[in-house]
Amino acid sequence: MGKLGGFLQIERHGIPQRDPVERSRDYHEFQLQRPVEELREQGARCMDCGVPFCHNGCPLGNLIPDWNDLVYRDRFADAIAQLHATNNFPEFTGRLCPAPCEAACVLEIRENDAVTIKQIENAIINRAWAEGWVTPRPPRRETGQAVAVVGSGPAGMAAAQQLRRAGHRVTLFERDESIGGLVRFGVPDFKIEKTIVQRRAEQLMAEGVEVRCGVEVGSDVSAQELRAGFDAVVLATGSRVPRELPVPGRELDGVHFAMEYLYQRNRWVARQFGPEPTVAQPAIEREITARGRDVVVIGGGDTGADCVGNALREGARSVVQLELLSEPPPQRPDQLTPWPQWPLKYRLSYAMEEAKRLGVGEQDYSVTTTRFVEDGSGALAGLRIARAQPEPPFDPVAGTERELPAQLALLAMGFLHPEQELLDQLGVEKDPRGNVKAIKPYATSVEGVFAAGDARRGQSLIVWAINEGRQCARMVERYLAARRDGSDPVAVAAPGDGPEDGGLAGHADADDGPEGPPQHVGPGIGAG
Repeated sequence: MGKLGGFLQIERHGIPQRDPVERSRDYHEFQLQRPVEELREQGARCMDCGVPFCHNGCPLGNLIPDWNDLVYRDRFADAIAQLHATNNFPEFTGRLCPAPCEAACVLEIRENDAVTIKQIENAIINRAWAEGWVTPRPPRRETGQAVAVVGSGPAGMAAAQQLRRAGHRVTLFERDESIGGLVRFGVPDFKIEKTIVQRRAEQLMAEGVEVRCGVEVGSDVSAQELRAGFDAVVLATGSRVPRELPVPGRELDGVHFAMEYLYQRNRWVARQFGPEPTVAQPAIEREITARGRDVVVIGGGDTGADCVGNALREGARSVVQLELLSEPPPQRPDQLTPWPQWPLKYRLSYAMEEAKRLGVGEQDYSVTTTRFVEDGSGALAGLRIARAQPEPPFDPVAGTERELPAQLALLAMGFLHPEQELLDQLGVEKDPRGNVKAIKPYATSVEGVFAAGDARRGQSLIVWAINEGRQCARMVERYLAARRDGSDPVAVAAPGDGPEDGGLAGHADADDGPEGPPQHVGPGIGAG
């Protein structure tokens, strides 16, 4: 597996990026790709370890050592077969996943020396698209059964594709104007250009998935109509209720949730550069702009970084990103997150790197916001902040108060749970956090209704979303197969079948072609 001793002879070289100042002026992707020979060298570093902990780090169960070795041997057509066997959309994960597989790589025992798995994955799928190896895979047979998938983020797209390839009639409902969920409307084009998402949408439609955009299930289509018109329903609505900041002045003009701003920016980019939406964009009720303003982003995660990146490209006067928690250490804290766990250590985001290079940004930790300050006319003029206590409830430290100028404040503090109206209409049971509760793997308390992705497990990574969509499709297929056979459909999904209990049960067949021969594990659910 890989080059014998290659990990001792070849240095790690990570993902190259465009210059921060240059890329801050446009909306093109900032990550670059290494030449094939350099990628093959990086694949050669995979060390044929006895236990590949990268499998444990990857929720999808990607066959990482296999395709590392195939890239090293310049067998990209075989590599994409292995990659698609577990992952429907590797170009999404190759751009957006934080790569817990690399944190779990055995070479990461020596910190920052892991195999560069993420860039190899992205190179494989980029090559596959360029060579024409990714093609529609319509089913070989039709079951005559119909499934509705509500929500078209990565979980919904994966579930829809898997179920369609099993031969079911699948309708994918999306209330926004294009499919993709937050990958389309929350994540900026400079992280993933939307043509990348659109070509997967077109693949789904070419395979026979009916896509209905601009349709909100629960109002445009009632829950009762959904149940009556389909043999099964998959809820993949995401975790979209944002965490609120209930401090004085929250109602001021200029204080917005991050997604309000990111949706507007992504729609602006779509109008300027494409791709065209499936249905017309909704009218803008109130424009949110960072142009010429002092911007404060509250929240130190990926959503906050995306707000910073967009604000810079709009021409913000200054950008400050605030984080409630204390600054992480620069190296992996072994006493807290030992290998192979995900290390809680400091990482400079792409956006803050841009802001610092431009000389207009800073990032502060252990900061709590106590008040939004008014300018006298109902608009935001600044934030009153203080140093936060190191432990919950993170109360302000007396005597540390100060004021930040701001005409735009963006709340990027994460999400609580899925929106509740549709769940209440369907009557599904919820867990204490407000997520859809799975009574059996992916099956809700209502027969024939299933849940996957953030709607079921809470806010999480894109790799978890795709995995959940695939695994949920397996449970739906078992349920529908039992109905076809006349057996008890409720009994088919027994405890022990879910990803929490299983490892790689989601591996499934990739049809014949450049992606390789069928690798049958699941009940007719196809990948690739």
